[in-house]
Amino acid sequence: MSTTQDPVTTYRARAARFDGERDRLAARSRRISFARIAAFLGALALLVRAETAGGSDAALPAVGGAALLAVFVGLVATHRRVERARRRMEELARVNREAERRHARDWAALPGEDFGVADPDHAYAVDLDLFGRASLFQLLGTATTAPGRSTLRDWLLAPAPPAEVRERQAAVAELAPMLDLRDELAVRGRLEGRSTPKELERFLEWAEGEPWLIHRPALVWASRLIPAATLALAIAGAIGLVPGSLWLASVVVALLVSFTAGRNVHAIFGRAFSRAGAFRQYAAIFRLLAEAPFEAPRLRALQHALAAGGLPAHHRMRRLERLMELSDVRFSMLHLPIQALTLWDFHVLRALERWQLEAGRNARRWIEALGEAEALAALAALAFDNPGWAFPEIVENDAPVITAEGLGHPLLPDEVRVANDVRVGPPGTFLLVTGSNMSGKSTLLRAIGTNVVLGQAGGPVCARAMRIPPVAVYTSMRVQDSLERGVSYFMAELQRLKQVVDAAHETARAGERTLLYLLDEILHGTNSAERQVAARRVIAHLVDSGAIGAVSTHDLALADAEELTAASHPVHFSETIRRENGRTTMSFDYRLRDGVATSTNALRLMEIVGLDLEEPASSPA
Repeated sequence: MSTTQDPVTTYRARAARFDGERDRLAARSRRISFARIAAFLGALALLVRAETAGGSDAALPAVGGAALLAVFVGLVATHRRVERARRRMEELARVNREAERRHARDWAALPGEDFGVADPDHAYAVDLDLFGRASLFQLLGTATTAPGRSTLRDWLLAPAPPAEVRERQAAVAELAPMLDLRDELAVRGRLEGRSTPKELERFLEWAEGEPWLIHRPALVWASRLIPAATLALAIAGAIGLVPGSLWLASVVVALLVSFTAGRNVHAIFGRAFSRAGAFRQYAAIFRLLAEAPFEAPRLRALQHALAAGGLPAHHRMRRLERLMELSDVRFSMLHLPIQALTLWDFHVLRALERWQLEAGRNARRWIEALGEAEALAALAALAFDNPGWAFPEIVENDAPVITAEGLGHPLLPDEVRVANDVRVGPPGTFLLVTGSNMSGKSTLLRAIGTNVVLGQAGGPVCARAMRIPPVAVYTSMRVQDSLERGVSYFMAELQRLKQVVDAAHETARAGERTLLYLLDEILHGTNSAERQVAARRVIAHLVDSGAIGAVSTHDLALADAEELTAASHPVHFSETIRRENGRTTMSFDYRLRDGVATSTNALRLMEIVGLDLEEPASSPA
């Protein structure tokens, strides 16, 4: 891969290459399909000819028919391989086209998948757009397997320890230019089909559980001896040593054993193979990861996890896939006679339980390694897509201060995003963001919070440079009332602020992190006088607790509060208002400036949207 090309050019070239390969394979698939039909019809015609000719004249067409039938079987196998390759190329092209759309933040053009739902009680997930349409999770949308999506979700919802963040950063940096590996990882997950955590957990519970058949030695010996007895009696009957039908008694015994214990056997198959379709792709993913030339310690640790249990994980999963195929005989019309003669299901179960004992305890480690690899690859895709972004420096020993140069909101496209230098902290201070409506205050707070979440997950941040101390993020920005719970807007906001204040005390007591609070237009569900008093008290309490944070408001009186003046670092956004040809227009440059805003724009906005109403005259006495 050329590192000189921009990501969009790279993605377009790769998509075009994969589209071309897909078309070539599709054409080959059509040719093989026609050849299959021709071979089958030819074989049928020759075999019919052999049947009707009879005698010595039948030999040649019979041999020719058999040969064409063998060709047909070979073509069927080849056709399946070609179709699998065609689907793989189709998915590779789709993956690169979607990467281009993610780069452009073209949310509507991305697949309409479930990008998760945020817990409304989480400290910041709703306010920072972590999940749902046009979210951070959608931007990191390359993880497709259940473990990959779960791991990525967990990383976004809770910060990692600083040492782990640094390990992830090194792994992400190594994976970023490895497009072929990352694409293959995404495609294998897609070919596996959408799995659910519930299905996967069901499989893992079986893998880590106790075997069933091995603790029933009588049943184990019966499954061995009864088929042997059936065979021995059939041979003895054929040579006249015993009555010729005596072997049927052994078959009846086999059927009785099957009917009494078979339900348990099939239930175990159901648990073990609940993710049956995933085994082929999981094995391919494990092999891909195991054979990659990784150097980062975190990636090498994943490879070590995939080697746990002696044989590599992909060998174990291939074995499990073959056992699944053998167990599928139970869905065949031939299952009953095969089971009656051989007790087939018990032999498959015995082999499956050997796998369970040898490899089952390691299966969770393999799945966790897969999830972590997918999460790291998703962050690596973000790093590749945005070469101007930086990995933040995680600062542990200095005073807790967040600094960023050229900080922007990662969910905005490049042509829209405006970057600003930002500083939040140290304890005893807070960033006071003022400005009129629509000027960019809320976006700045979300940019701070979202980048801190990304940085503490191990990913790059939307900034030229950034320093982050270990922080616990808490926000109060999108508070909603609840008719279901009988909670008004004002009460909901109070509950949210109490959560922030309580977290500040708990974080200070723990001493491992500093609380980072982001409060947007707090307490505007009550009257102005009470709002100002309550807001000042909340902010002063957070400042005294040792937390750091940013508060946005267009209430300029808050900036004049005597108890907050010494602690506040005021910055503001402003707008430009023009009146031309009788029309008022307003524009924003979204540039952060020092000091408190000096203007408001509510009346101007009313005029722009056509609500330029005259002030009503006083009512007569």
